[in-house]
Amino acid sequence: MTWSEIQPLLSQACWDTLYMVGWSALIAILGGLPLGVLLVLTDRGGLLQNAAVNKVVGVIVNIGRSLPFIILMVALIPFTRSIVGTTIGPEAAIVPLAVGAIPFYARLVETSVREVDHGLVEAVQAMGGSTWTVVRKALLPEALPSVVSGLTTTVIALIGYSAMAGAVGAGGLGDLAIRYGYQRFETDLMLITVGVLTVLVTAVQLIGDLTARGLSKRGRSSSSAPRLRLLRTPAPAAEPTKVS
Repeated sequence: MTWSEIQPLLSQACWDTLYMVGWSALIAILGGLPLGVLLVLTDRGGLLQNAAVNKVVGVIVNIGRSLPFIILMVALIPFTRSIVGTTIGPEAAIVPLAVGAIPFYARLVETSVREVDHGLVEAVQAMGGSTWTVVRKALLPEALPSVVSGLTTTVIALIGYSAMAGAVGAGGLGDLAIRYGYQRFETDLMLITVGVLTVLVTAVQLIGDLTARGLSKRGRSSSSAPRLRLLRTPAPAAEPTKVS
């Protein structure tokens, strides 16, 4: 195939991959972030300790993580058809991609939130903060760099999943590599597809690392500012001792 023939196919495949991964990542954030926080809050010693809720949510998350993506995609065919009306194309692939990414991201969020210093949580509670205030002012801001790193890992996993979804007609770079690179023995196109996927994953990892590093530096500077102000504040002068 000539470059003029490859270019439109490659452009459409890249767009389909970005479309699937973008929407799936957004749904994974909306579903996985609250699930991960809920797992921490309802665990033993958590602010909303509830063993029953924690166990049920944990089992659901574990089931979602344990299924290989190909099996999950086939098992969700009736559900996918009821949601989008079809089982092929990028829109249909978003459903299993999101369902598979939500529990994956939830566990990463749970791990990140657990790393937050419990003393900070106690300090917010001592000032009269509610559970929502603790989550909004302490847990999420402190865990944000790690949460962003988890999102980077999730997006990279979604890129791999979207390539597998191409094997069953989802479109994207995986579909292009299989239909043209493998079935039609277009080795050049296969190598180009592999290169594009490599560049895409590298770009996502680089952006995620830079974002997490910037958030971490900003968090350290903002947390140290009150301490510096406290150290710079002169101590009050002692009152003179009255001599009787």
